[in-house]
Amino acid sequence: MKRKISSFVMPMGYSFNLDGSMMYCTFAVLFIAQAYNIHMPISTQITMLLILMLTSKGMAGVPRASLVVIAATLNHFDIPEAGLLLILGVDTFLDMGRSATNAVGNSIATAVVAKWEGELLSESDDATLAHPAHA
Repeated sequence: MKRKISSFVMPMGYSFNLDGSMMYCTFAVLFIAQAYNIHMPISTQITMLLILMLTSKGMAGVPRASLVVIAATLNHFDIPEAGLLLILGVDTFLDMGRSATNAVGNSIATAVVAKWEGELLSESDDATLAHPAHA
């Protein structure tokens, strides 16, 4: 893959392709709703997912921004905001999984864009670039 593809797509992905963060926020809000025994129909859950797809953009550069997004989502769907305390203790550990999911998603997006542009290198081309003296 050429550097011009990865140097453009990776930073864009970390600003706009936060799959892990969006899924975490959705699951966290649903967990809090279940903890309070609040029934949410599937249409409300899909609406929540779509809202979080928009509100999670740009979250990567701000520490603990997911907690602010979750608090706003809880308020929007009339779920007690005190439920945020239920996930506060494990948020640090879940942050690692959220970051890993974001990184994998951005790497896959970069490879897809490189393939789409015809810039994805074959294994032999990659080996030649990695060790030019052995070619």
